Amino acid sequence: MYALTPRCHLSSLPRFSPACRVVTTSRPPPLPPPPAVSVATTSSSQFGGPADPSSLRSTWPHRAWVATGSATVIASLVKSVSVAAACGAAVEPLLGAVLGYLLADLGTGVYHWAIDNYGGPSTPVFGAQIEGFQGHHKYPYTITRREFANNLHALARAVTFTVPPIQFLISGISIGDGSMAAAAHAFVGVCAGCIMLSQQFHAWAHEKKGRLPPAVAALQEAGVLVSRAEHAAHHRPPYNSNYCIVSGACNRALDESRVFEAMEMVVFFRFGVRPRSWSEPASERKEQTARIAGKD
Repeated sequence: MYALTPRCHLSSLPRFSPACRVVTTSRPPPLPPPPAVSVATTSSSQFGGPADPSSLRSTWPHRAWVATGSATVIASLVKSVSVAAACGAAVEPLLGAVLGYLLADLGTGVYHWAIDNYGGPSTPVFGAQIEGFQGHHKYPYTITRREFANNLHALARAVTFTVPPIQFLISGISIGDGSMAAAAHAFVGVCAGCIMLSQQFHAWAHEKKGRLPPAVAALQEAGVLVSRAEHAAHHRPPYNSNYCIVSGACNRALDESRVFEAMEMVVFFRFGVRPRSWSEPASERKEQTARIAGKD
């Protein structure tokens, strides 16, 4: 104990106030979720690019267009046979059919070249096809997964509207003894039929050989239909050759004569438009390895 005397004073101890700490128990507001990235499914998926598997299936409108397109082609061929039988012609209709077959191959090549190199998604009428064919270079396998009518309905619709008027004009014109009319009907029927089926020929050119029907594989080997090896050259840099997709018979002549290169120069000097094959990076057309789930 301290002895308290008048002269004994204890220094006062300093007082410290306890520090006050405020602890908040409320949680901070959650961060906003990242913006959702939506994958739009457009009409371009008709020709290429990964798509929802349901978009690869045929619908009843697809089947209806293929049925009407096929009917117009068959009607043209039947008309050719009937006229040829009436006048005893045989050579002329066969020549007309061969010319129609070759023109279809040439026509698909020119059309394929044009949409591969010019225009874009916003191009009137052809925009969806242009976008789709660009996607096809990245995902060429997709075309093999499409059902028959899904793959052909666009071309079948075009055939439905173009062939009957041509047939009407041919029927209304008297040409010689009828042999030329028979040849004209055969030409139109075979040409239109090959154009309508060209997308299926194209699909077979991407299919594995073991999955092809034997008859199709034999026709490819014979050069009647565009082969897998023939069309594979189109999917290699610089992507500017082998455009024809019916038989590929016109590819060699077109590529060796540089017809498309000449046409590209004309378009460039006349309109100042460069084709994609001149400047598009290879990565834009490089085949992707992604596959549709469950479809390998």
